[in-house]
Amino acid sequence: MPETGYYNSKKSDDLCEEICGENSRSPLSTRLKCALRGFDIKALLLLFIGVPLLVLFIHIHGQKITYFLRPLWDSPPKPFNVIPHYYHPNVSMETQCRLHGWRLRESPRRVFDAVLFSNEIDILAVRWNELSPYVSEFVLLESNSTFTGTVKPLFFSENRAQFAFAESRLTYGTVGGRFVKGENPFVEESYQRVALDQLIKIAGIKDDDLLIMSDVDEIPSGHTIDLLRWCDGIPEKLHLQLRNYLYSFEFHLDDKSWRAAVHQYRAGKTRYAHFRQTDDLLADSGWHCSFCFRHISDFIFKMKAYSHVDRVRFGYFLNPLRIQEVICNGADLFDMFPEEYTFQEIIAKLGPIPKSHSAVNLPSHLLQNADQYKYLLPGSGNCRRDSG
Repeated sequence: MPETGYYNSKKSDDLCEEICGENSRSPLSTRLKCALRGFDIKALLLLFIGVPLLVLFIHIHGQKITYFLRPLWDSPPKPFNVIPHYYHPNVSMETQCRLHGWRLRESPRRVFDAVLFSNEIDILAVRWNELSPYVSEFVLLESNSTFTGTVKPLFFSENRAQFAFAESRLTYGTVGGRFVKGENPFVEESYQRVALDQLIKIAGIKDDDLLIMSDVDEIPSGHTIDLLRWCDGIPEKLHLQLRNYLYSFEFHLDDKSWRAAVHQYRAGKTRYAHFRQTDDLLADSGWHCSFCFRHISDFIFKMKAYSHVDRVRFGYFLNPLRIQEVICNGADLFDMFPEEYTFQEIIAKLGPIPKSHSAVNLPSHLLQNADQYKYLLPGSGNCRRDSG
């Protein structure tokens, strides 16, 4: 039986040699089949069709895959020491300090609120009106460059008259961009934060003054800052837990925003930064409203201007019609999976953000000017944006 198998194989090879020989006149299709006689057709299909499709899939969804698999390659940060937050407008400041284990001061500390500014005019108005009763000096730095190194207008300078209520307490500065092509955007961001650190000193900050370190859209509540300026015994560095919103106060994402911080200033030691600097976190201390813009053009501007510009992987992400649909659905502008550290949390957050119908305990300036800021409030149709 083995000899028979050998004989048949040999006979087959001789036949193919006859068909595929140099002087063969067999049809091309027959000769091609003969030439591929040593290959597995399924393997060829996988090589020439499957592999390109896999590469295309990874190109389109690679970032999604990376974030979904994050629990496998990244570990969660060390947990914060969360400090319970006690507040009610009818409770005295002395009692509030005592509830936190602190004691009432004879007079409040000075407070400096320092921000890097890009184009968030409306959110800056909400922020400064919320903090105005408690802030001694507003410090704002603006650059003619985005973090990605493109030229931008000085938006605050053009709209400065709108903030006349803060003019007497305002230290405003500008810094020229470096416009280095191909540079990591975080380098330009760091450069501007160092310049802001110098502007804070020009504003006249002194030891024991409170310095708020947060982006414009990370808004501490007024009563939180009032508490910290009146109480002795507070941590020298303290992060603020903020309610996290996306596009407006209709889409409450979670309560995990923590980068905002308040420091008791120490000359030579305190540096303006936007990363974790302590383990202490004061619960429920304000609001973070990310991508909360009035105009579609503002969304496009930020998507191309901020440090995570690499998330704009395809040109159609910037399509105004797509952006409007994403806003109203509470979906992700960059078609990404949630940035979480466990599969359970990732799966729980898949899909659009549920709409919130509550406008309770939001910044008072929003409700006092509800017609002007309708697009930031919960309600049917409020998600629609002007083109700008």
